[in-house]
Formats: sequence, structure tokens, C-alpha cells
Amino acid sequence: MLENFHPGFVLNALVYAVLGIVIFIVSFAIIDKLTPYALWKEIVEEKNTALAILIGAMSIGMCIIIASAVH
Repeated sequence: MLENFHPGFVLNALVYAVLGIVIFIVSFAIIDKLTPYALWKEIVEEKNTALAILIGAMSIGMCIIIASAVH
């Protein structure tokens, strides 16, 4: 079982995971700058449920695209 394990596999997984998270954060920041209002304030303070659902769906879509591109 351990003969198939290679430490490089763990390193690759960590590098790609960090890369995916960084790309997601940058893309979310770009989307936040493109909208005419602050997303976090609108969702948390104003309790805008519709915007939260929209941003959640958009985040899932971005994560699927990033995972496919990185994989």
C-alpha cells in the first residue's frame, strides 16, 4: 500500500489547492469591484438573501471552472 505513496503527490495537491484558492479570492475581489455596491456589506448588514444566493451560485461556478482548469 505504501509503495504507491510518493511525497510529491501531497506537495502537488497542496500547491494546486493553494493555487485554486488564490485564483478564487482574486476572481471574487474582481467581481466585488465590478459591482456598484459592496457585496459583503449588502449580504451581511442588509441581509440581502437574493444576492447571497446569486453570489453563492456564482462562487460554485467559479470553483468548478478553477478546479477543471487546475486539474
